[in-house]
Amino acid sequence: MKLGHDVKTGQTWSLTSWVSSEDPSPGAFSFKLHENLKLSITKDSQEYWTSGQSFLDKSLSGNFSNFSYVNDENGTYLKIGRGNNMSSLTRLVMDSSGKLNQYLLKQYEESRFYEESQLYGESQWLLIWQQPKPTCDVFALCGSFGACNSMESPNCNCLPGFLPNSSREWRLQKWSSGCLRNTPLQCGSKDRFLVMENVTIPLYPITLVGLNVIGCEIECLKDCSCSAYVYDGRECTLLMGELQNIVHNGGGKIELFIRVAASELEKIDGDFIDMTLSSNSRDKREVALITTLPVIFIMLIFSIFAFFLWRKKLKHRGKKETGLDLLSFDFSTKTRAVNSDLSYENKSANGDNKWEAELPFFSFSSISVATDNFNEANKLGQGGFGPVYKGKLLNGQEVAIKRLSRGSGQGLEELKNEATLIAKLQHRNLVRLLGCCIEDEEKILIYEYMPNKSLDFFIFDAKNKSILDWEKRVYIIEGVAQGVLYLHQHSRLRIIHRDLKASNILLDNQMNAKISDFGMARIFGGNELQANTSRVVGTYGYMSPEYVTEGLFSIKSDVFSFGVLLIEILSSKRNTTYHFADSLTLLGHAWNLWNCDKEHELIDPILLDSSSLSKSLRYINVGLLCVQELASDRPTMSDVVGMLSNEVTALPSPKQPAFCTRSNVEKASTLNRLPIASTNYVTITSIEGR
Repeated sequence: MKLGHDVKTGQTWSLTSWVSSEDPSPGAFSFKLHENLKLSITKDSQEYWTSGQSFLDKSLSGNFSNFSYVNDENGTYLKIGRGNNMSSLTRLVMDSSGKLNQYLLKQYEESRFYEESQLYGESQWLLIWQQPKPTCDVFALCGSFGACNSMESPNCNCLPGFLPNSSREWRLQKWSSGCLRNTPLQCGSKDRFLVMENVTIPLYPITLVGLNVIGCEIECLKDCSCSAYVYDGRECTLLMGELQNIVHNGGGKIELFIRVAASELEKIDGDFIDMTLSSNSRDKREVALITTLPVIFIMLIFSIFAFFLWRKKLKHRGKKETGLDLLSFDFSTKTRAVNSDLSYENKSANGDNKWEAELPFFSFSSISVATDNFNEANKLGQGGFGPVYKGKLLNGQEVAIKRLSRGSGQGLEELKNEATLIAKLQHRNLVRLLGCCIEDEEKILIYEYMPNKSLDFFIFDAKNKSILDWEKRVYIIEGVAQGVLYLHQHSRLRIIHRDLKASNILLDNQMNAKISDFGMARIFGGNELQANTSRVVGTYGYMSPEYVTEGLFSIKSDVFSFGVLLIEILSSKRNTTYHFADSLTLLGHAWNLWNCDKEHELIDPILLDSSSLSKSLRYINVGLLCVQELASDRPTMSDVVGMLSNEVTALPSPKQPAFCTRSNVEKASTLNRLPIASTNYVTITSIEGR
């Protein structure tokens, strides 16, 4: 079966439990695939368990699970089949208790792996995989400020200094309501900390370096939203807001310092005495704080002096600085000459792979702070490369930060491609790349922030499309055409974008069109006109026929994509999701109207008036010329710009576009088409601009 989303109907494919083993009515639990490629179980539409990572991680699937991901024009979904080249029969069951179980037919029991497996009841099926395993794996099982302990019954208890929010629900072992403080915090130095040992803390806290345990406590006391901290001898970790997913005695070796009002020290139950700081210990730490502060201050002064001395030595030795601080960097005054020509070395199995980009490299820690530790509230959208976040610098300037996700089909090659390309390009209709970060497994690109989001946010939305009147759309069309012409003809490198689409056209505060996302772009040599690839990348509906079927791409491939985009802007409809009569796509519908002299029916009614009608019909003609089936029939972008700007010159009649009727789509599908390697179908437009 499929698990995921049907793009055409909006339907979600999920695996839902029964009410009970005897009642097959839809139960409370469902197993789903999210857009971020994580698996999850929900209970009554609330998150109950999540994989915490992409399904591509092999640890999620047993030896007999075969998870494969499909992202095409029909949907985005996960298929679960047979694994390890064995003809084994397996079944996946979402049971009424909230357990996701995978079973294997008993006939393969002689294998060593199966002999160690658990026989399920008296049936012929072996249980080989199950999630969630321990009770404490259930997401937020104990609610806010609750701690889960799988070795105790009941499994949930409130943290010291807290009481159940609903005593009745806790008696029924319904812990999701969580716990509340006995006494409100003082939000200052009067608050104290209780120590809970052997815990596991939630992911993605705020981590600070260069602090001792006293400095860590001081940092937590400065912020009233800080609920706890952890100090492991090297790093200080702050936990903000409501604490969830705290696991006690689950294998973790961490000491958790829980912030409570000072009066709570006298109320702690006997069960927590061994985990609570004594007043004597508190006095000792206060004395240590007073005596340590002058030493810390002296060491700080010495460290600053040593840092500037180190920088001076590097400058004299001709060494280059890396890992700049994004927060203090001022892009409005500093040019690309600052920290330019930095090189990054990536040592692969085949040897040394070096590349250079003429732009600043920033430290991951400063990027993390700028995005509030990649807070979901700062997330602008999601694309094939990964999520995009809004970052804010100390001077108030905003930037867009694109972070490679581990589940992405793209990687270092695409990032290197985009960084080395955009760093060498300068045009008002190309998005500006400000910097990047490559640190351990993190790969990040930093762009100028576009407050008006991307083009698809406007033209494909019933409400927002009215914002773009005829003049604004003409301005955007001409801007995109100029940007593509620059890439093909006027830049010092001839570049084929290969993924030109509405979601990759960003709009600044003056509605200037900016072409973005050069991860798929290719550079052509001086006399090179066409190239072939065995790895087709791009987005269905925008790719030219010769590229889809044969892997051939040229400047005419971008012309085809521009033609699709032009018709989409005029009609306010997507090419891939629009259906009319025998036409599978918007291009087919446009072609039919053209042949019937009804092309004006293609134009969005909000754009039609006596002054724009003739020019809009000319634009449709240009769009159909760009999407003709044969690349040789299509104009160049230089010709396109001339046709758009010169209203006097007569235009030739277009030939039939590619992929416009059911018959020629089915014909194309029978060819030995190369696999599409891109996961870039999802647009990056979401709640906010980037």
